[in-house]
Amino acid sequence: MQKHFYELADYLAGKLHDDEVYLATFDGEESDFVRFNHSAIRQAGRVTQADITLDLIRGERHAEATTTLSGDPATDRARLDSALDNLRERLPHVPDDPYLLYATEVLNTEEHGDDRLPDRQPTVDAILNAGEGRDLVGIYAQGGIFNGFANSLGQRNWFSTYSFHLDWCFYHSKDKAVKSSYAGFDWDDAEFDRKVTSAAEQLAILAREPKTIEPGGYRVYLAPAALAEIFDILAWGGFGLKDHRTKNTSLLKMVEDGARLGESVTISENTRDGIAPNFQSAGFVKPDYVVLIQNGQYENCLASARSAREYGVRTNGANEGEYPESLDVAAGDLPEGEVLDRLDTGVFINQLWYLNYSDRPACRITGMTRFATFWVEGGRIVAPLNVMRFDETIYRVLGENLAALTREREFIPSAQTYGGRSTDSLRLPGALVEGFEFTL
Repeated sequence: MQKHFYELADYLAGKLHDDEVYLATFDGEESDFVRFNHSAIRQAGRVTQADITLDLIRGERHAEATTTLSGDPATDRARLDSALDNLRERLPHVPDDPYLLYATEVLNTEEHGDDRLPDRQPTVDAILNAGEGRDLVGIYAQGGIFNGFANSLGQRNWFSTYSFHLDWCFYHSKDKAVKSSYAGFDWDDAEFDRKVTSAAEQLAILAREPKTIEPGGYRVYLAPAALAEIFDILAWGGFGLKDHRTKNTSLLKMVEDGARLGESVTISENTRDGIAPNFQSAGFVKPDYVVLIQNGQYENCLASARSAREYGVRTNGANEGEYPESLDVAAGDLPEGEVLDRLDTGVFINQLWYLNYSDRPACRITGMTRFATFWVEGGRIVAPLNVMRFDETIYRVLGENLAALTREREFIPSAQTYGGRSTDSLRLPGALVEGFEFTL
């Protein structure tokens, strides 16, 4: 794919008029997908796709179009010719863009991921074996994801990564299920077996009579998948420069009032260890790390090219939405094996859902428990818990009420496949929290 993209980039450069500049981004994948239901394969297939998004610039005006690629050079050149003609017709009718900014310093990069993916058949067999005698539901995806950038100034960037992701659950009945995921770059049978064993043990507990607790504050353990839901909504306008400058950020109290999170909380955009490309659509190359919150204190925003020009700062390679693509929360010192003992009596939360802000400026979030949530007594899981609604602020959960973060962290790639496999990911510990407020 890289060779084909670069050849098309060179072809485009030869088709430009003297007063034109182009930016081109490439997105492609070669992915295997297998869907499971009732512990059987219901759908299997392979997707190979690629497209180019072309941004044609003349002065301060620009317009863009996306073209699907066939892989045949002659066909794809003809498609790009058509896209160029269309964009030239549109340019006289669009206004100047006062915040247009793109890289003019040529910085070429290449990063080729190692393909250490397992053979599909043994992996699928292991998943089917895990579901034997149970109702396993889920989707398995693996393969290569490819991203590129080129412009008429001569810049060329390429990024490829090879990963797998199994998003699955053991279903019990009604709203009771144990949801799990396993993702990475190297399949480890022992690690997968550990996850299956843990999920099977929790599935057996779901058969017990569920418990209902009164609203109030409880000691809870938020597993990494539950914490991921909180960070997903926090990423929605929390870390972007434009949201900070327009006071729409949910972290406004950190920025303006000096509010802090716990000393152990460090949050970064960790591009180096993620699966997202290390460049963006305007041609700016991302640093390996951008520390967003350092030891509980606000440190940096994610600044896109457009916001950088609007507010007169340097971009740090953020995407146009200014949300983290490779969010990383530093590990704590609580061994995962000691979580139940430290929790003692309280609530073990595997997943959360339906999250939204109940008070955005205060970073107050409401949502519900989901799937396998358990009541724990004396360091032992004793019963499944009926669904509860919570209402909490990030300053309590990751600040004054944070008791510990786990030493072990989980890599959680996005399971989104709309238009293509997502390259967003999180790397998170679990969190032990005091006084977590359930409202009903």
